[in-house]
Amino acid sequence: MLRLTKKADYGLMALKYLAEQADGSAHSAKDIAEAYHIPPQLLAKILQTLAKAGLLVSHAGTYGGYALSRGAKEISAFEVIRAIDGPLFITSCITIHGSCDLAGHCTIKEPLRKVNDSIKELLSGISIADLVDAAGPERDKASTPLAGGLVTIAL
Repeated sequence: MLRLTKKADYGLMALKYLAEQADGSAHSAKDIAEAYHIPPQLLAKILQTLAKAGLLVSHAGTYGGYALSRGAKEISAFEVIRAIDGPLFITSCITIHGSCDLAGHCTIKEPLRKVNDSIKELLSGISIADLVDAAGPERDKASTPLAGGLVTIAL
């Protein structure tokens, strides 16, 4: 089973929270942490990471906090996960630096690359707005959930 890290879960939850706020104003890490019972110090680090990645805008001052840098429909789950956890690879043979020691003899690299690409494509197709919609009361109960906990992909 492929699972997201807690940090990625928390990052997605934080962006979902910000997307749900209709006013578009900045919200503190403390507000988000309290809403989802996330450890505040950990969430603060995650929000800083997301701001450095350009997914959030940080506002300093008394009424400061964080806001989405773009519309919720324009930010994908994949962007959030990549910003927090780095590149997504389901096996150690598919890396940024090239192939493993078995590259010349391996018969599963290409099929696994296709799986990796499919996961990336799926997560790129899920926007933060989709996570908000998935939690709404009008959500069709018969459809497959996009994010329950938030995202778990069973392989």
